[in-house]
Amino acid sequence: MSKMGTINSDTDPDTVIILHRRGPAQRTLRTAAELNAAQRRGMAIETSKKIMAGGNKQHYATKNTSRLDEETEELHHERVSLTFGKVVQQARQSKEWTQKDLATHINEKPQVVAEYENGKAVPNQQILAKMERALGVKLRGKEMGQPLAKKGTPIKKKQDHEQHRGSFVSRAYAPHIFSQNMSSFSAQSILECVE
Repeated sequence: MSKMGTINSDTDPDTVIILHRRGPAQRTLRTAAELNAAQRRGMAIETSKKIMAGGNKQHYATKNTSRLDEETEELHHERVSLTFGKVVQQARQSKEWTQKDLATHINEKPQVVAEYENGKAVPNQQILAKMERALGVKLRGKEMGQPLAKKGTPIKKKQDHEQHRGSFVSRAYAPHIFSQNMSSFSAQSILECVE
């Protein structure tokens, strides 16, 4: 025999060594029969609720509702006031729009407009801004109900501005300025022409 001795194995040749075993595949149970079968097998079952499932909502209240549910104090989300709802309703009726018409102008559902008019909606600044632009009425701040200033409208009257500009142009480009030599322009000659 050899100097090494006998070869001994640590394992029995009839045993199988498994290096890696996959656990049971996680899958979604869609029917009651699949759920009952999993319960009979004793499998661990986890249930979770889909959030915002089936709703294509663009705007929703960003307040933490779970935090409100956990609080012991009486807390609530701030809602729009009834006076706000009346202002929206009056502005909408002055344009002879229905709630549906206003909703289509601001790309929202008619229920959203109804909630704002009834004072049940949580204020969303994006929706308020769209309503202000569509109705042409301020809906936020002290000047609620006042007409909204149109974009690009100057503070001063346009007529006064053009009169002032026209008089300056006629004085600046008076005919006797052009009769002088361009090289002999001085501040004094320009001031004399303007006066």
